[in-house]
Amino acid sequence: MASAAGLLFVLCSFVALFVVEVECWRPGKPISPIRQGVKAPLPSGYSYQTLYYDQQIDHFGFANEKTFKQKYLFADQFWNKKGPIFFYTGNEGTIEWFCNNTGFLWDIAPQFNALLVFAEHRYYGDSLPFGKESYQNSSTLNFLTSEQALADFATLIRYLKATVPHAADKPVVAFGGSYGGMLAAWFRIKYPNVVVGSLAASAPIWEFTGMIPCSSFYDTTSQTWYDASKTCGDNLHRSYETIKQVAAEAGGYDFITDTFKLCTPLKSKYDLGPFMSMLVETYTDLAMVDYPYPASFMAELPGWPVAEACSYLSQPLEGKDLLRGLSRVTNMYFNYTGTTDCVHWNGSGGTPTLGYEGWDYQSCTEMVMPMCSNGSGIIYNIDWNFQQVSDACYRRYKTRPRENWISLEYWAKELKAASNIIFSNGMYDPWSSGGVLQSISETVVAIQIPRGAHHLDLRAKNPKDTREVIAAREQEINIIKGWLGLTP
Repeated sequence: MASAAGLLFVLCSFVALFVVEVECWRPGKPISPIRQGVKAPLPSGYSYQTLYYDQQIDHFGFANEKTFKQKYLFADQFWNKKGPIFFYTGNEGTIEWFCNNTGFLWDIAPQFNALLVFAEHRYYGDSLPFGKESYQNSSTLNFLTSEQALADFATLIRYLKATVPHAADKPVVAFGGSYGGMLAAWFRIKYPNVVVGSLAASAPIWEFTGMIPCSSFYDTTSQTWYDASKTCGDNLHRSYETIKQVAAEAGGYDFITDTFKLCTPLKSKYDLGPFMSMLVETYTDLAMVDYPYPASFMAELPGWPVAEACSYLSQPLEGKDLLRGLSRVTNMYFNYTGTTDCVHWNGSGGTPTLGYEGWDYQSCTEMVMPMCSNGSGIIYNIDWNFQQVSDACYRRYKTRPRENWISLEYWAKELKAASNIIFSNGMYDPWSSGGVLQSISETVVAIQIPRGAHHLDLRAKNPKDTREVIAAREQEINIIKGWLGLTP
């Protein structure tokens, strides 16, 4: 979501389902994962000021008048005082990361003479309402909601229009990818008086209870891998039973530990659940970032990483040969640069996701995204049990998720009254399963990008861009020009 997806964590640690017969439950995860240690170099020409705004902690009550410093990035080098404001709605992580991975805004800002603003989401990066104590308990976390974040964005825009010379009457277009894309769409829905339109890239606004089948996310993941190679997909499908069989052999756990170069050794059947969850995360991540060129959004990876991974599984494999092939896939994901000594498969340090804890809490309150698998594709059988999720969240935060709140708050599929929203989705991206794939009206437009991954259209132009993403960006530019009253 440039979020990164992110959308990555496993609550198995407190659900206690680490047995082979009952696989570990995996809830909705941060949509735009950012792995610690993967640095985002500042691209040439991306220069901005880092500024802070005294933001209200609670926009919807009157007893708490405390404020915090909300970070935002401000770039006016393309602005001629007449152009629009392009406003990025920040995701679940430090805003610099998303700024540096949203090259589309930097590419088009000169032709629009646009002022660029990238706003950090509360509770992420440096925008901590209670400083180091922000994550202390459910009381301090209580103000981590999408509603409060949208109010932050609206209030910040009002402040900028009041204080930046010549900005008062300038139209604002919202942009966002992944969770940030969800926020961009909801921003237009909730505050149409503030933003003239929104580009919501890879925004799974329908990945909630009752809106799509819970198997959709993993079905799309499987399809991406099978599109690359049926043999590869079949190998992945068989791999889970193979892991159990090899583990049951004498020295099996040691073989798996050594073959996959695990930092912490597997010791018993109770380790197999989280180990296989790590594999599932790897497969979904690779589908998310199946970009046509080398990228480092979630890890340093080659172009078309799914096809690269499938090159290690291009022949039908069995037994230990299959596990050796799988280990080459995980090694590519965790160690493509050859600088990683071992794989942290159980959350024991190494490459934790920035924003992990915040999204964990959001998933335990309003971001309830049901995910399940019937085991027919490349993902093993995973059940969805809301009560189990709710109980796990209560043990962790003393809060329970509101299963149907998001669909009520943000109109579910009843978007005919909305206007000026572009929903773009790369069809290789698992999160496209919860996206708006068909246009709702003349002004709520869906753009599908075949051979596209997670908000590929928001990334900077690249010589290896596919014709589909080039066409999508051209369509987006023309629609935005229409919102601004410019000639397409």
